[in-house]
Amino acid sequence: MLRRIPKKRALVVLAAVAGIAVWQAPAASASVPLQYTTNRYVGSAVAASYLASEPDYRAVLTREFDNVTPENEMKWGTVEAVRGQYDWSGADAIVQYAQQRHKTIRGHTLVWHSQLPDWVAALPADELRRVLKDHITTEVKRYRGKIRAWDVVNEIFNEDGTRRDTVFRQKLGDGFVADVFRWAHAADPKATLYINDYNIEGRNPKSDAVYDLVKTLRRQGVPIGGVGVQAHLSTQYGFPAEYRANLARLAKLGVDVAITEADVRIPTPADPARLATQASYFGQLWDGCQAVRRCVEFTTWGFTDRHSWVPDVFPGEGAACLFDENLRPKPAYTRINP
Repeated sequence: MLRRIPKKRALVVLAAVAGIAVWQAPAASASVPLQYTTNRYVGSAVAASYLASEPDYRAVLTREFDNVTPENEMKWGTVEAVRGQYDWSGADAIVQYAQQRHKTIRGHTLVWHSQLPDWVAALPADELRRVLKDHITTEVKRYRGKIRAWDVVNEIFNEDGTRRDTVFRQKLGDGFVADVFRWAHAADPKATLYINDYNIEGRNPKSDAVYDLVKTLRRQGVPIGGVGVQAHLSTQYGFPAEYRANLARLAKLGVDVAITEADVRIPTPADPARLATQASYFGQLWDGCQAVRRCVEFTTWGFTDRHSWVPDVFPGEGAACLFDENLRPKPAYTRINP
């Protein structure tokens, strides 16, 4: 369901936020925050530690976005690093923040081969199945009614469209995908359940594989409700071919589509030309989502270069977010919110 906010209400909410903010953004940040520029959810990945310790980070997040995605706080390696010992502190903090400020939440992620505790991978097949069901049921039920959408399975395909050879596939077979969607749905029937992956922005073997799987699952009555397109892009490569058409064909399967982790990395140091190219890429991502009726969400993987994951993973690249290290809006922000 698309979220429509009357402009008068938006201005009232904006005034209320401005009245309580500890930190005020420069005037150049635009008069209308991103969350009020579209009838899609506009979100960002969030870290609980920054919410707690950085008032300026918290203020910009509160002003600009109406949806949050816990960056690491809901992943298996965080919530149950040691079997039977749960740590919900970070996830609870983000959920509490979102509820207090009337923001929606994207749960991320229930089943992923990465950031997986060693004890999970060591389980025999029968026990792994029981533990996987228990993990999904425990986490989804804890936040039942509070999470708008869940990334249920994350990054299960290789670039050539074959299934990634994860511990789940090795021990449980390809059928585990349908199972985990059914378990998540049983735990919270109202949450929209997504498959999520990267490098599926355009038409290619990987996005074809996602399309085919979703089509199959839908025919089987599996409660999958959406496809998450991560959109981690780099200006060193061309913008994904057939991006808008690809979103449209996924939506025609009868599911929602969401941009879930958008950022656009550039060679560093940034200069005006590189920032302009970045702005063009962000603009194309934004415009494509706006053009597809069932593209219901545009979420970035963090909003400030201060805390971007990119430099640690891609040496020589960075500056991938809409705001710089000092929380000043960049040309990319202006491109999608002129």
